[in-house]
Amino acid sequence: MKKHNYSAGPCILPQEVFEKSAQAVLNFNNSGLSILEISHRSKDFVAVMEEARALVLELLDLEGKGYQALFLQGGASMEFLRVPYNLLKENGKASYLDTGTWAAGAIKEAKAFGETIVVASSKGENYNHIPKQYEIPADADYFHCTSNNTIFGTQMKDFPNTNIPIVCDMSSDIFSRQLDFSKFDLIYAGAQKNMGPAGVTLVVVKEEILGKTGRTIPNILNYQQHIDKESMYNTPAVFAVYTSLLTLQWLKNLGGIPGIEKINEAKAKLLYTEIDRNPLFIGTAVAEDRSTMNATFLLKDETQAAAFDKLWKDAGISGLSGHRSVGGYRASMYNALPLESVQVLVDVMQEFEKTIS
Repeated sequence: MKKHNYSAGPCILPQEVFEKSAQAVLNFNNSGLSILEISHRSKDFVAVMEEARALVLELLDLEGKGYQALFLQGGASMEFLRVPYNLLKENGKASYLDTGTWAAGAIKEAKAFGETIVVASSKGENYNHIPKQYEIPADADYFHCTSNNTIFGTQMKDFPNTNIPIVCDMSSDIFSRQLDFSKFDLIYAGAQKNMGPAGVTLVVVKEEILGKTGRTIPNILNYQQHIDKESMYNTPAVFAVYTSLLTLQWLKNLGGIPGIEKINEAKAKLLYTEIDRNPLFIGTAVAEDRSTMNATFLLKDETQAAAFDKLWKDAGISGLSGHRSVGGYRASMYNALPLESVQVLVDVMQEFEKTIS
């Protein structure tokens, strides 16, 4: 039976990426060696890294605009630390928007470096919406936000206009929708949602914002060091970078971000329409802030959970359970999830309604 993978991450990847990466594990570029054993300094892998970095900037329309793309390690959680280390001046201040668990984690790390101002938070409402109409201090060194909140199913639809650098954690919606990416001075994203397997993190940084903190930064945490060494300061995650390249190539062939955005909007519309129509379910996020990547919803009657769970599992659906901290259900509809899989879930929800009524 075909599996319909709604896992929040590590998550579904395109079938052709699985096939090409599997072949590379056996024999990479007809070299007689596996991608898992080649030198990261070899000509073949240096070409992979260079193409992957270039393709990131091409897809985000940031070529020739002063940005560098890096493939690093440590996950987005490492960037919670690396961002203030590189951008928060000694005796300076940082501003953060608190929209969920991962935003709160970033705030906690920043507080270890200096004054950290939370300009707004939706924690009091269990993060069911994105705060609006907040003020960003004009003297802050940067403003940090999280574009999409996987656990609570909310997504920023608009971003503030400010003269200070904007940093955005786009781990769960990078490459999924059209934005003016030049509004952001630093973007970071764990690969394991829309770009590749776990083990590598994408960082896109405008080089002119670096080197202004007045602090000494350890080399492994210094963005400029990684830029100077072309993402090869230490041994990169070779397989994860290669698989990310394959996924970026797949995305480009689909028509890039404009092409995938149309598909993502169709998937989200199909599922949210059913959540709102079906009397057995209720969405948890405020409608105007609903994420196209992660749809979160509950059964109105939780005593029916066992019956519904059996139905979707029998249909070949995987990874639909909500995050352990909130419960309910979470349908993660990342780029590689086909519309067909969303239709299967909608069919199951409608079938469940018929069995109950």
